[in-house]
Amino acid sequence: MRCAVPVGPIVATFFAVTALAGPGRAEDLNDYPTSARAEYVFGCMKANGESRESITQCSCSIDVIASIIPYERYVTAETVLSMSQVKSNLGTQFRTSEQAANALNDLRRAQAEAEVRCF
Repeated sequence: MRCAVPVGPIVATFFAVTALAGPGRAEDLNDYPTSARAEYVFGCMKANGESRESITQCSCSIDVIASIIPYERYVTAETVLSMSQVKSNLGTQFRTSEQAANALNDLRRAQAEAEVRCF
């Protein structure tokens, strides 16, 4: 059975459009769960004062971070931060690995951008 419309141009157009869409930014994915955002805001408020202004600033901060790095990368960086505090060989591995350093650098850059935009 033949199709009345040539499929080749349709498929080519589809692939061209999806290629233009690209992998997407973290902001477009909105992949941070509400609980992770709330946890960040609570910790941020504890560090910056528990006021109405800090709620706004801390909420803005996690939104900026989420727009810069995907949630999976954020979890990696948070894990590195937590595990690097362990005083054993395991903690040393988290403090010295290149992947851990890269994940932390990504998070720190995102946090610096959030600080500029929100505080």
